[in-house]
Amino acid sequence: MDATPVPPLDSVAPPRPPSQPQPSHTTSTADRGSFCLAVCSCGWKGPARRSRDLARKDAAGHEAAGAV
Repeated sequence: MDATPVPPLDSVAPPRPPSQPQPSHTTSTADRGSFCLAVCSCGWKGPARRSRDLARKDAAGHEAAGAV
């Protein structure tokens, strides 16, 4: 069995920053059975609601606050 050589860590270029800054909070809603909840790309999740409109308001409030 031949081993594949791996370059030393100091020869690997560091990752480049993204060309365009990504928004820190991108929200959407997700259905879970008869409930709907707001979710964010930062990992935040709103409370489960029976009303999609309230879940959308939770998402809008989170985006506006820029909360983590």
